[in-house]
Amino acid sequence: MLDWIPPLRLYATRPTHRCVPVLEFLLFLSFPAAMAFAGAMDLLTMTIPNRISIGLIAAFLVAALAAPLGWTEIVSHIGAGLLMLGVGIALFAGGFLGGGDAKLLAAAALWFGFDGLVEYLLLVSIAGGALVIAILFYRSIAPPLWACRLPWAMRLHEKAGGVPYGIALAAAGLWLYPSTIWLQSLVV
Repeated sequence: MLDWIPPLRLYATRPTHRCVPVLEFLLFLSFPAAMAFAGAMDLLTMTIPNRISIGLIAAFLVAALAAPLGWTEIVSHIGAGLLMLGVGIALFAGGFLGGGDAKLLAAAALWFGFDGLVEYLLLVSIAGGALVIAILFYRSIAPPLWACRLPWAMRLHEKAGGVPYGIALAAAGLWLYPSTIWLQSLVV
């Protein structure tokens, strides 16, 4: 009946690029969204809920099947996650890292695999060092007036308080993620 209407060509200007379904795009954006949320939660509450790490693991499994990864690469990514889970548990047992931080470290390592693990850990170290210096400076000055009304800001100001290391884990992950296979597969 409507044969006279020409077909709609959605990608006429860029025929060499593949069509990225919206759900695939949202799936690959789940990592940066979850990492940003984890960093914010750690800053505000000094806890990283288990559902964030579980969500990252579940999203990885779906993304690994949707992305151009072979089984050996998937196993390699899982190995990196398990290795970092072991390291995180050891750091937690030694009192150097919180439990939520250890689980987030393992979930992030799952996404980076062994190929990006060393770079991720280096960025975590740099971001963590900068975070500790900033918090030590913040604790050495009188709390600003705006901070006196915010419980999380006053908790950060306590000399015996911990360091929300999830911020460093999230910052490193967000910095490195654009160079991973996950976002590169969307651009190709």
